[in-house]
Amino acid sequence: MTLHLIGDRVLIRMYRSGDDKALAELIRRYKDKIYTSILLFVKDEVLAEDIFQDTFIKVIETLKRGKYSEEGKFLPWVLRIAYNLCVDHYRKTKRTPTITTSDGQDIFKVLKFVEESAEDRIERDETAGKVRRLIDSLPPEQREVVILRHYADLSFKEIAAITDVSINTALGRMRYALINIRKMVEERQIAL
Repeated sequence: MTLHLIGDRVLIRMYRSGDDKALAELIRRYKDKIYTSILLFVKDEVLAEDIFQDTFIKVIETLKRGKYSEEGKFLPWVLRIAYNLCVDHYRKTKRTPTITTSDGQDIFKVLKFVEESAEDRIERDETAGKVRRLIDSLPPEQREVVILRHYADLSFKEIAAITDVSINTALGRMRYALINIRKMVEERQIAL
């Protein structure tokens, strides 16, 4: 059986038993979502790569010490580690995270898309830029929920656990984020 057909729990057990390829498969499986989420928070590719690597150093250390609890899912657990490292970074530098990258790099280029025409790509890039600017205008708590929900594809239960708030608070933040985005679209007469 090839590794891509094996579930996360089994891969973790295989890694704990000394199979490094099992960990490589877990990283391959989730690297895009984890890296994209980090990049959206820190806005800097080099810093995102550093935090991504630090995240997996912590993952490896935790797995090797046998401290990983299998009651949760692997991806939300890793995203919580990444999120905490992002927060730690900003606490150290006393900066507030925002979404757009410092060099204007389009975050959507990190994601994989089906082949598209040049016209479709230009239209998608323009729309992505508009959406990114709208999300960037949200208050930090709302922006955080939008990123974790739509870019990391997490459930509200997982978001609540990662951000250390109740599910109702996470849902409320998403609701207000959507209301604020709609308001901005109307006020600025933005066509998406």
